[in-house]
Amino acid sequence: MATLDTASEVRPQSLMLSFLGIHVLNQGIAVFSGSVIDVFARVAVSEEAVRSTLGRMVKRELLTRYRSGRRVYFGLTPRSTAVLKDGEHRVWRRGAVNADWDGTWTMIGFSLPESWRSRRHDLRSRLVWGGFGPLQNGLWVAPGHVDVPALVGDLDLDDHLRVFTARTAEPTEADQVVHAAFDVPAIAARYHAFLDRWDHEAPLPEAVDDLARQLLLHTEWLQLVRQDPRLPTGHLPADWPAIRAEHAFHRLAGVYDRSAGRIAASVLDTLRV
Repeated sequence: MATLDTASEVRPQSLMLSFLGIHVLNQGIAVFSGSVIDVFARVAVSEEAVRSTLGRMVKRELLTRYRSGRRVYFGLTPRSTAVLKDGEHRVWRRGAVNADWDGTWTMIGFSLPESWRSRRHDLRSRLVWGGFGPLQNGLWVAPGHVDVPALVGDLDLDDHLRVFTARTAEPTEADQVVHAAFDVPAIAARYHAFLDRWDHEAPLPEAVDDLARQLLLHTEWLQLVRQDPRLPTGHLPADWPAIRAEHAFHRLAGVYDRSAGRIAASVLDTLRV
């Protein structure tokens, strides 16, 4: 069962992004740092860690400061808004279950000079983020259509990439691609761990309130779906745990939504921006 130790397993910035996505995105507000500290105390994140996280996010242009009297408020930037909207899309519209795959793959072939280790690392990180897995050396695949220019365009590697939309043909089967390019047991294990923590009538009974539960739930779920390449369920075990995990997430998110919103409204000091 989930415990408050769950909070120690994620970075404060991940918790902060969940908080901002739930309670600040699309609201036209900035939030007072002191009230953010009050919220994060509910999930055992220290004042020092909150202030450090806010400061780093300002430096990375993920937050901007506003002053009202002696108080400092933090609001979203275009960069953080884009990150949060991506998370919102993955959770509420794209989802974790790919039940309507049309049989196509996006394929990327690349060859970078050995000396470009940093750029190779950046490219591979982006590919994983975009749902790709390594089929063989220098050839990565993802199910469905992926907007590759949007994913890696700013890395300035166009001359070193070859991008295709493809289908498997004999003797290659889609099942072979799925299990060669992706660690299916590891993906399933992450969903099973989520279910072990959250698929209960009343998880996290020792939490202070539903605002704490909401923050932990959303943070863990978003991290989970961002690691998931959304493999086609027709080529996965019939009891694929993402299906039950997504049902559990939606059920609990609905349970916490209203009560957590009331608590947040009573705790947060906001500024219209």
